[in-house]
Amino acid sequence: MAIATASAQVKPGDVITPENAIKVQSLVSPGVYYMVQHGMQMNIVPSQRVDWPPPYMDATEKYASQVMLSADHRSMVGYVAGQPFPLIDANDPFVAEKVIWNNVFRPIQSDDYDLRYFDCQSEYIRPGKEQEIIDNIDVGHYAGYNLVGRTEVEPLPVDPDFKKTGRFWLFALYPVLAPQDARGQGIIRFRYADPKRGDDSWDWNPGSRRVRRLNEALLSTATGAQTFDPDHYSGFNPKTEQYDYKFLGENEMLASVHAAHSPEMTCATDGGASACPENWETRHMYIVEATPRRDVNNPGALDKKTIVYLDSEVWFEPYIDTYDQRGQLWRTHIYWLAYRDRPVPDARIAIYPFKREFVVGAASIDTQGGFSTMCYLPGQHTPERECWYINQGAVDKEFFTVRAMEAASQTGH
Repeated sequence: MAIATASAQVKPGDVITPENAIKVQSLVSPGVYYMVQHGMQMNIVPSQRVDWPPPYMDATEKYASQVMLSADHRSMVGYVAGQPFPLIDANDPFVAEKVIWNNVFRPIQSDDYDLRYFDCQSEYIRPGKEQEIIDNIDVGHYAGYNLVGRTEVEPLPVDPDFKKTGRFWLFALYPVLAPQDARGQGIIRFRYADPKRGDDSWDWNPGSRRVRRLNEALLSTATGAQTFDPDHYSGFNPKTEQYDYKFLGENEMLASVHAAHSPEMTCATDGGASACPENWETRHMYIVEATPRRDVNNPGALDKKTIVYLDSEVWFEPYIDTYDQRGQLWRTHIYWLAYRDRPVPDARIAIYPFKREFVVGAASIDTQGGFSTMCYLPGQHTPERECWYINQGAVDKEFFTVRAMEAASQTGH
């Protein structure tokens, strides 16, 4: 039924604009549909297969049989590397939890990553009008290091440090290079295997030369004149056990996973609020509702619920919608991905022996305020042409320390 509906409404070669947006209403999330109505153009292309990196596939075949959910069905037991739950059954009473854990340990990056020099532009959504940038943020590094689930870079498959610290992964975003009044700022974040231990995170303010430990509630909060929050920097990314999950089904929907552009294109028909025109194709998606466990360990979450749309091959969210306490659509997050053996056509170092997915654009849109932050990965005018270094040992654990973040605020890299 879903496949027939999708093929009947759109076909390769179609161009979707506000004038014919109704054709995709049932094929995208309400948030994406809002953006199409407000000027985001879609080019419909034939669907293409996406394969996992071979080392990730090998690890899945080796270790998946020993993975199970914990007794309370919230955490995992026996996970080592690869995809935790490769066999998804819609009739499984705990299918939602398994889908979300597959999202946590996804194939897009299993060991480490370093995105060097990217920029985000914030603007009001202005259908048919020129872009007026309210804020432009340039950042030196967006990086992560996984201690568990490693498949390509030693130590494999688990960093020995995991037994000492219990950290699943480390994340860093620093230094901010622009605007000038934020230059040198940064954030680091640790995720722990212990289901009852929340994330640790700190930010650095070069003006006061102070490190501040962040309250977990701030991780779902956007700061400044932009709309992205740390829990949605890379899809749906809050502490897994702090939410309840409900499986809403699976469907054939549209997504951009074979993007044509890198750096991404500024959409000229919605005031620069998204990337367009870009390729969208029919994809098989799992849909999960995530609700904060406010009475247990997540009292500060801003959203009443989040609807996660997860691609069944890529295992990354092409889009996510969040709803406010009244149950009204509030924010949508859209991610454009490219599938190739290098992040940019002229790469000389970040070249792989197989194709892999790269996030080349991301937008966080406040649909109630008509405001968007569109990020370009890599930046459109970056001095670093390689941009994405995935599973190449580009960063080590020392990079994810307050000391390193402070030093980068002085040097600018």
